[in-house]
Amino acid sequence: MTRGQRIFSTGHSFHARFTPILTEISKSGGFEDATIVGISNIGGSKVIQHWGGKDVTAALTAGNVDVLMTTPIYLPDPGVEKFAQLGFEHNPDFRLTMMEFWLPFDQYEPRNYVSGPDHLAPPKTVDHDAATADSLRKIHERYFGEMDDLVTGINKKLGKQVVYVVPVGQAVLALREKIIAGKAPGLKSQADLFSDNLGHPKVPLTVMMGYCHYAVIYRKSPVGLPAPKELGKDADALNPLLEELAWDAVSHHPLSGIASK
Repeated sequence: MTRGQRIFSTGHSFHARFTPILTEISKSGGFEDATIVGISNIGGSKVIQHWGGKDVTAALTAGNVDVLMTTPIYLPDPGVEKFAQLGFEHNPDFRLTMMEFWLPFDQYEPRNYVSGPDHLAPPKTVDHDAATADSLRKIHERYFGEMDDLVTGINKKLGKQVVYVVPVGQAVLALREKIIAGKAPGLKSQADLFSDNLGHPKVPLTVMMGYCHYAVIYRKSPVGLPAPKELGKDADALNPLLEELAWDAVSHHPLSGIASK
């Protein structure tokens, strides 16, 4: 990748504070012309809830978007395929990134996000530190598998890879394993990563999210980049680990566009 990308961001509240950090990382990586052309944030949203938004539709139809960032919660979510088709139709080099993230409340439970008789109230308390490496991998296995299958199917329909996975969730699991092992500088517990029971990210997670997206969008390792200013006092010790875990997750995921190369 030789130039900064024109990026439109869609997402829910896990994604809300993310774009300034991605911009900072992109510029520190040498992509001074990186541009966020639009943002659509809707709390608790699936991708389909952003469909029909006049700003994102106009930008894609005009061919003014190189990368559309999305982040589904659970499936089904027809928005991913709809946006992929629309963007690709108007820009043959268009890419859609789909963030596989960490599960809300440390559980796989789609019923928290539906209305009607199937709705299940989310837990009132969550002990993030009760999770083990094995339990985290087990609860995320189904989610990651479903998302990968969705991406593979869409790319098959389109005849080329248009949708790319950003494996943030996999990097988060690796970071939590490091915390459990006492090998994450400045992070004493898994709960240090989250601001609430739901799992909204604190700064270290948001920064690692930025590194994962940077790696997929620009097909470059973030290892060695200066720490974003948001990391503050823990930057020198923690930032290298965040970069390494992000790159390891991206470079090993078969749908990131990196591993296949």
